[in-house]
Amino acid sequence: MCSEQCRDENGFKCHTMSESHQRQLLLFADNASKYIDQFSKEFSDGYLELLRRQFGTKRVNANKVYQDYISNRDHLHMNATQWETLTDFVKWLGREGKCVVDETEKGWFVAYIDRDPAGIAAQEAKAKKEKMDKDDQERMLEFIQKQVEKGKKEFKAEEPSYTELKRENSQEKLTLNINLKRKTEEKAESLPKSVLQASKIKEESTSKKKRTEECKSKQSALDEIMQMQERAKEKANRKDYWLTEGIVVKIVTKSLGDKFDKRKAVVERLIDKYAAHVKLTDDNVKLKLDQNHVETVIPSPGRVVRFVNGAYRGETGVLRDIDTDYYCCDVEISEGLLTGRLVKRVQYEDISKLAT
Repeated sequence: MCSEQCRDENGFKCHTMSESHQRQLLLFADNASKYIDQFSKEFSDGYLELLRRQFGTKRVNANKVYQDYISNRDHLHMNATQWETLTDFVKWLGREGKCVVDETEKGWFVAYIDRDPAGIAAQEAKAKKEKMDKDDQERMLEFIQKQVEKGKKEFKAEEPSYTELKRENSQEKLTLNINLKRKTEEKAESLPKSVLQASKIKEESTSKKKRTEECKSKQSALDEIMQMQERAKEKANRKDYWLTEGIVVKIVTKSLGDKFDKRKAVVERLIDKYAAHVKLTDDNVKLKLDQNHVETVIPSPGRVVRFVNGAYRGETGVLRDIDTDYYCCDVEISEGLLTGRLVKRVQYEDISKLAT
């Protein structure tokens, strides 16, 4: 009530006997609930503000937050509020829906519930993006599962069916006919040779055609799966920034004067996603440039390049061919798990020469 900080016990005793303290006590006695509610609101607001600002929506020990709160010399004491202990206050936060609370062996833990419209919109956007990514993965897994089931149905061999041997009379003799092969051979020998040859050629052509169709169906399914994977990688790795350390770039801005225009430089260190420190290849001069002031450099075939954007972002490869009509090229990946893969029709802006 008095907002006074006493130096020692004697000072506290003198203050309680003062006229101002007595006047504050009378004010409090007239409407005690009003002051307690006001102090409780001030305490809870300060506690929640510290929790939101310092820990966000993370789960944290309630006592740790309280210790950080009372470290401020101007804080409001809990004995001026409606709660006698920190446990009562934490339970109240849970009942009011202001925090997610749970009790463990290490004490009570709280997690702030962010009800800010901007925060809620950001969380919804994040959840929507995660759901879309999950849906894409589920669709891809479902497609692969369908292809596997289709392959099993196409190439599944007919399994023989077995039946139980039943004998009506136990005294009856069991006889087996093992002359089937001989009869078949005799029947085949009785046919003309021309008919046998034609039949054999027809069977070979049919089996060859069947094997070709099976190989084509396998290859088409595999190509479709690879194309889906590449589209997913392209969507995930396509960014609006492409600067990478170690690549060679060409300066295309005249804001620095004609002295640096069209000169090549090596990216030495990234400042952030869109800017970097570069060093001229033919001079010991360092510059700080934005990615809008430079462009990628396409070397001659046989030189090493780095993918700076797109599905294969970060991979290293060798330039194999350049198509000047469509401003694209073919690159063979030379390092990592994809070594040997030839990536065709790569756009100029997606690769750049690698500094040696």
